[in-house]
Amino acid sequence: MPLDQNPLFRKVIAPWYDTEKACFTVIVFMLVVFLFGIAGILEAVEKIEYNEHIWVPALLVAMSGGVIASTSIRLIKRYAHRLSKQGPKVP
Repeated sequence: MPLDQNPLFRKVIAPWYDTEKACFTVIVFMLVVFLFGIAGILEAVEKIEYNEHIWVPALLVAMSGGVIASTSIRLIKRYAHRLSKQGPKVP
């Protein structure tokens, strides 16, 4: 079902997973996963028997870093769009 071009309330309702609170929660959770992956990489480098499994924490770091970057870009674009709608403030 396409969105109505002339909605009754004049404001599009964002899905719950695209709210600012949800985005900040995702960033914090992914930061924990990122740090966990860094700790795993450091541990895998330290122990010789774990060297062949270093790809697991490296994959965690890469994927969580990608989610952090994409969510941060989404929030930055949202704030920039909001500021451009307000226009310059004149004293």
